[in-house]
Amino acid sequence: MRGLDAVRQGQVKSSGWLKAGVATERAIIEERGGQADAARASLTAAATLFGTEFPNSAAYLVAQARLAALLARQGDGEGATRLYRDIIKASPGTPGAGQAVRALVGPYFALLVDSSAKGNAGAANDFFDASQILVRPGVAQTQAVLARELSGGSDAAASLFRQSVTLSRDIVRVDSEIATLAAKTVPEADDDEKAQALRQRREALGRDQTAVLAKLSDFPRYRSVTNDVVTLADLQSKLRPGEAYYKLVLVGDDAYALFTSAGGDTRILRVGATSTELGRSVAGLRDTIVRFENGRPATYPFDALAARRLYLALFGPVDAAMPAVRHLVFEPDGALLQLPVNLLITSDDGLTAYERRLEGDGDPFDMRGIAWLGRTRIVSTAVSPRSFLDVRALAPSRGGRAYLGLGENARPVVAATAIPTRDSCDWPLSEWRNPISPVELTIGARLIGRGNAEVTTGEKFTDTALIQRADLRDFRVIHFATHGLVTAPRPECPARPALLTSFGGTGSDGLLSFREIFDLSLDADTIILSACDTAGTATAAATRDAGVATGGNFALDGLVRAFVGAGARAVVASHWPVPDSYDATKTLITGLFTDAGGQSVGEALRASQVRLMDALDTSHPYYWSGFAIIGDAAKPLASGAPATNTAGAAPTKTAVAGK
Repeated sequence: MRGLDAVRQGQVKSSGWLKAGVATERAIIEERGGQADAARASLTAAATLFGTEFPNSAAYLVAQARLAALLARQGDGEGATRLYRDIIKASPGTPGAGQAVRALVGPYFALLVDSSAKGNAGAANDFFDASQILVRPGVAQTQAVLARELSGGSDAAASLFRQSVTLSRDIVRVDSEIATLAAKTVPEADDDEKAQALRQRREALGRDQTAVLAKLSDFPRYRSVTNDVVTLADLQSKLRPGEAYYKLVLVGDDAYALFTSAGGDTRILRVGATSTELGRSVAGLRDTIVRFENGRPATYPFDALAARRLYLALFGPVDAAMPAVRHLVFEPDGALLQLPVNLLITSDDGLTAYERRLEGDGDPFDMRGIAWLGRTRIVSTAVSPRSFLDVRALAPSRGGRAYLGLGENARPVVAATAIPTRDSCDWPLSEWRNPISPVELTIGARLIGRGNAEVTTGEKFTDTALIQRADLRDFRVIHFATHGLVTAPRPECPARPALLTSFGGTGSDGLLSFREIFDLSLDADTIILSACDTAGTATAAATRDAGVATGGNFALDGLVRAFVGAGARAVVASHWPVPDSYDATKTLITGLFTDAGGQSVGEALRASQVRLMDALDTSHPYYWSGFAIIGDAAKPLASGAPATNTAGAAPTKTAVAGK
């Protein structure tokens, strides 16, 4: 160590990093050897070194988190909680902090849940603050891609964003210089004067950054790439009577949740299953809803008992409060990103009778009478508390036209036996051979448009034509009935989430990518993605590019975040291929579009789902449960008459179906 200090009089920053790393490794050895005090001293030294050499860095917060975890293991809960609280407070302004500390703050959530159980009312606020800085790796990847897209633009938002990035870097540099001066063991004569000048410079930069961020917050593209946090009081104040927000938090294999309602009833709890167990449960349920066999979607008898167990694991501790909830805002994490919670079963009502029918050779697809969570309440899916409040605060679309329907891509003219490979990671042209029927677009144009609608299909529905359109801001509802490609074409290829279109002219690849969506100029109340699996499963590679999960297998966020950034207020997306059988999709779409301005989009969807729940042939969740409203389900589908909020109905059956 003395040798490192001698290099350039200790001014080489990498030597400080190395010394901190050595101290961290030494602490591990000391703790394993039972030297508790020595281990604490070593981690304290490591954190001090990072704080001196690299203030406002993720590395400093990681060092502090390691020390806090050690304090927790040693039984110093108060000391650990104080340090964790400082880490959480600093994280929103520290680049990369959310990802870096995610794996290290598990003990903090455990401490807070235990503290809340002992009557500490402030623990819920700390829990909520901490949960918001845990950025999922996939989300961070997506935000990084979209941030680069925003930074490379030429409009006012791009200019302000670049200015904000520059200011952030200047702030980090000045903070580092201030810390370096403060850490000098032998101060120089003019150090006080330098420090004063630096502090003044820091204050000026902070004021400039605040002003720039205030302007940036008006741009939806910026809101989609930032992780601004809100307080629990902010969220509670925006919830209406009959509404509750449920935030799932996965930290390692531990699962926690926060439940809060408009009346201020807030609870933090341990979920009754580990992250691994939740993943297995979701995978099992999805396999009984739909899975692909020989290229076709097949559905099986639904595992109702598993759906009941999953409800109890997630909502059991707050079950007594659920009957009063008419609008559930659910923020999923991990595997739950891939399953609509409306198909969970809230009570044994109807379930026992269903099980008895099965014992007597009853129809396993006849699921009428079951107490589905979505029967009596509407459900919003939230990407984050900030995103939910942003959408709730947005004024309705000012678009002068009601509806734009897009779909039924034109089939490529190349013979099926002579499909060119193009690039090895391009989708094969066979993906374009099965366009989705435009029937639902016709329904939408008739029910919403009322003469003020447009439906674009076939050869006119191209990626290049959409990108070049200057009138997209005129439409209040934009409806895509096309395939969503959220996985990678081959395991070794990167996933590039996109919507499939017809091929256009020069530069067309027949795909509207999430980067291209982000650059569209929209002013839509609602985007409808009636596409295959735009909110469902994907590969681990898709996760990295689409931006949704903690570790793989989910794809909810990429396309949705891109549309919100482009100017949409809500997105209705499908968790699995929408079914053709028994007019299920027609029933859902017709109900969704009927009275689009007079009731909430959530109530319109719920009422349609209830009709399907109560019909013999469509009571299986495959037919009614697949659509998720990402945003605020209490808003109308399209601007118009004031929205209402109510509740609803029942289930049905299948074999092989879908698109």
